[in-house]
Amino acid sequence: MATNEVDWAGAADAQEKALKKMGDLTMGRNGTENEEDKEEDTALSLAEISIMRKVIHKGLVENKNTVEIERQNPQSPLFSVKSFEELNLHPKLLKGVYALGFNNPSKIQETALPTLLADPPQNMIAQSQSGTGKTAAFVLAMLSRVNPSLSWPQVLCLCPTYELAIQIGEVANNMSQFYPELKIRYAVRGEMLERGAKLTEHIIIGTPGKVLDWSNLKFNFFDLKKINVFVLDEADVMIAIQGHQDQSIRIHKNLNPDCQMLLFSATYDQNVMDFAENIVSNPVLIKLRREEESLDNIKQYYVYCDSIQSKYKSIANIYGTITIGQAMIFCQTRKTAGWLADELKKDGHAVALLSGDLGPDERILVLDRFREALEKILITTNVLSRGIDVEQVTIVVNFDLPVDQNGKADCETYLHRIGRTGRFGKHGLAINLVDSPRSMAVMKEIEKHFGKDIVKLDTEDTEEIEKIEQ
Repeated sequence: MATNEVDWAGAADAQEKALKKMGDLTMGRNGTENEEDKEEDTALSLAEISIMRKVIHKGLVENKNTVEIERQNPQSPLFSVKSFEELNLHPKLLKGVYALGFNNPSKIQETALPTLLADPPQNMIAQSQSGTGKTAAFVLAMLSRVNPSLSWPQVLCLCPTYELAIQIGEVANNMSQFYPELKIRYAVRGEMLERGAKLTEHIIIGTPGKVLDWSNLKFNFFDLKKINVFVLDEADVMIAIQGHQDQSIRIHKNLNPDCQMLLFSATYDQNVMDFAENIVSNPVLIKLRREEESLDNIKQYYVYCDSIQSKYKSIANIYGTITIGQAMIFCQTRKTAGWLADELKKDGHAVALLSGDLGPDERILVLDRFREALEKILITTNVLSRGIDVEQVTIVVNFDLPVDQNGKADCETYLHRIGRTGRFGKHGLAINLVDSPRSMAVMKEIEKHFGKDIVKLDTEDTEEIEKIEQ
């Protein structure tokens, strides 16, 4: 499809509208706040959500779902590997892989890596969410394609934001830690070069605007024709950011026709595919099914509370009685979330607060600390209701039940919220705090929708609380 046939502006607008619906849901009253106290949370951009996922998923998560091969080159049939030794990697890279804790390839790695490393090189479009090992897969391919005896850029990796470039660079630096001959350079904001300079690093990781400026199309710091591998990460985010898709296509058009093209995306809709097929010719298509969220391994309970203070006491009783790895608590508004965080901190709990009004750097810091278990409780609004999976989360508390704009039960949001626990085949607990006949009706609606009992829990009874983790 030609570039002018794609409605990029329309695609970006549609994604922004979908994101707003996801991150900025208007919640109905259920007795905890006055109408004038309500504050809708701030919608996050696709890029902001993407970087949060990468922060949470610095380690590999286990995904049992199958890899689908939707299109493949009949001249080069795909096969899979069960160990990294089978890939005939450079010994220094193999040592780096093991140092990162990758003992065996993940689902996406075992299928993608043989194609990524094949000779002659194969183009690829792959869909896989964060945490499945796809970044490590394409970084390993990038590093493996470098000839360290040549002192010019041979690999180019484009991503939509500064933060994502740094994340990819961290993986590349760690994986090549025993291979110091390989040199990496960031082409991102803040990086400056003198006029007439020539890049000697082998791998460039950067954002489209800066890469375009540095290339032979403007300042001539490096030659796009000498790039052997072109990686475009986060394609779905790229097409939602004004100008990035056009810059990426312009860079692509000036690459050597023999350059290996690799494109990765968390989503796989028609907008992404139109964009991808502008960049990648005759690709192998690989798709890893997203893990389905299910209630089967999540025990659901509700506690009837007559006030916001009673809700707080219930949380304190639960947290003081059972063994909890880490907990996520969902609140209706930023005001409630802030109040609850303050109360828990007064009682000596290690609490993190995450809402849409925090800046990107603040959100990353909060998620980093929670992932590293420096805080055991994460209080949030719907900013984190979907897509952010923390393997050690064992309990989710709905301080306020989710409702739609008409005050009816928002069953989809409920599923995504409590789906933050019970991930990757583990068991989880969901506690719902009900504070009025109206919220009780919402809970009954949720119960009926999913056909799963939500059991009443008396948080004044220590023995009853202890039974829920058995």
